Order: sequence, then structure tokens, then C-alpha cells
Amino acid sequence: MKSVLARVSGKVQGVWFRASTLEQAQRLGVTGYVRNLDDGRVEILAQGGDNAVEALIDWARSGPSSASVSELLADEYDGEDLYLDFEILD
Repeated sequence: MKSVLARVSGKVQGVWFRASTLEQAQRLGVTGYVRNLDDGRVEILAQGGDNAVEALIDWARSGPSSASVSELLADEYDGEDLYLDFEILD
């Protein structure tokens, strides 16, 4: 199992980025969460099979058509939190 924590910058809030990420994660079978950060970025914690997690992160590099991603920084997540589904956090 792979866990990745990504932070996405650009025009990513108020453009259905979180809802679209949820749809993609569920389609790919990825667990974790997506949430808005106070600094205007979106954070994604993706857990699952290597290919599924990579596919979600690759999708997030451009996001939904209404978004404009300028940067995506992703690192392996070594925390102990395990998610059973994918959710949007406030």
C-alpha cells in the first residue's frame, strides 16, 4: 500500500476541485481525504495501491477543467492514519 500527501497550488478553491477529487478517488479505489487549506491550496492524502494512488496524483496535476493548477508537491506519507474511504474534510 502506498500513502502520498500532496498539496496543490493555483486556482484550486471554489472550482469543484474537492468534489472532483472525491469522484476520482472513489473511481480508482483510493482512500484518504481532500481539504482546503487556509493559504488557498488544496491538500490530498491518498492511500491505496501504487498505480491507483499515482493515477489520482497525476489527475490532480491538472484537476477538473475549472481549475488551474500551478504546482503540485507530493511526498510519501509516513503517518499512521489509515482511512477506510475517501472524504472531503472541512
